[in-house]
Amino acid sequence: MKILLTTDAFYPMINGVVISTNNLYKELKAMGHDVRILTLSHTGEERVDGDIYYLKSFKINVYPDARIKTPFHYSIIKEILKWEPEVIHSQTEFSTMLVAKHIARKLNIPQIHTYHTMYEDYLGYILGGKVLRKGGAAKVTRFILDSVDEVIAPTDKTKQALIDYGIHSTINIIPTGIDLSKFQRIVTEEEKEELLFNLGLNKDNRIMAYVGRIAEEKNIDEVIVNFEQVLERVHNAKLLILGGGPHLEDLKVLVAEKGLVDSVIFTGMVDPTEVYKYYKIADLFVTASTSETQGLTYIEALSCGCPVVCRYDKVVDGVIVQGSNGFSYKNSWEFMLYSSEILLNNELRKELSCKASSASKEYSSETFAKRVLDLYYKALNYGVITQRQARASGVHY
Repeated sequence: MKILLTTDAFYPMINGVVISTNNLYKELKAMGHDVRILTLSHTGEERVDGDIYYLKSFKINVYPDARIKTPFHYSIIKEILKWEPEVIHSQTEFSTMLVAKHIARKLNIPQIHTYHTMYEDYLGYILGGKVLRKGGAAKVTRFILDSVDEVIAPTDKTKQALIDYGIHSTINIIPTGIDLSKFQRIVTEEEKEELLFNLGLNKDNRIMAYVGRIAEEKNIDEVIVNFEQVLERVHNAKLLILGGGPHLEDLKVLVAEKGLVDSVIFTGMVDPTEVYKYYKIADLFVTASTSETQGLTYIEALSCGCPVVCRYDKVVDGVIVQGSNGFSYKNSWEFMLYSSEILLNNELRKELSCKASSASKEYSSETFAKRVLDLYYKALNYGVITQRQARASGVHY
């Protein structure tokens, strides 16, 4: 099958959409399909590199790292139309989504869309919240998604949000998969000792780790404030914060104000191929985010055998099993209790670690790709082109 994936974000940018798109691309290619990616050029110049089409683009100050395609004619689009993909699968809602709609309409092929981002959680960062508000987010999302044939939501939380928005397209829950092999690699004791030494840590430290984008919506401030309470019970505890982002300097100020400089370590950006090592030296993964559509870092941690302590959110239902592979908390006291218990109780930590590894298996990128492929076949076989034409006429199924 000829499959075109479209996304505004791709390497060298690193985020959940990029990782998900790349995993899907690799798995579908491994199955023998002809898969290509259409994205925005991070250099701004139009070009083709293997299976990747890069559209001309420029930066816009809407949110960090945002780019938009230039409003000019593209030879690349002609090339894609000549290639004649059978299915188009969009991953983001802006520039390349418009191109995806154009290609789907021109070739009369089904368009599938994965809804990765809950924009209500980001409204404050989109031009300071001055342009798009909560009601507007629902209207814009409805306008965008009601013209696609099938929608993929990673979790029931996301599906319910889209239903509440009034989306008429069929919504399918397909959890995003990760490449488990990247996280289930063996880390030798020597490698662990070297990493600990480089971080200024030792085997006696009990390590809590946050991995991800350092942004305000990730609520890392809460993790730091709660960690202060954990430290009162677990004096050898350390908090690792991996990643970069616009909120990094603010967090460093908070850590200094709390007098936690000796206990909180900011690693900055870490080579993606090395991240698994940090999960492996951590005793637990912590996060206070409620802005996730799925929470891929939770699954990454579990696949490394790292228990999770996270703020409760519907997105963790079925992923974090209370007392089995981690805990979800609802207040600072529960965060302190669960985290301290894991750090202080070796037997509990080993038990949670073992179950964490087992729990991650259903989230493999291979399983994910097979489910998505089934949806492609459904879209091709069920006459969804007629449904799209009906929706365009104001008729909803």
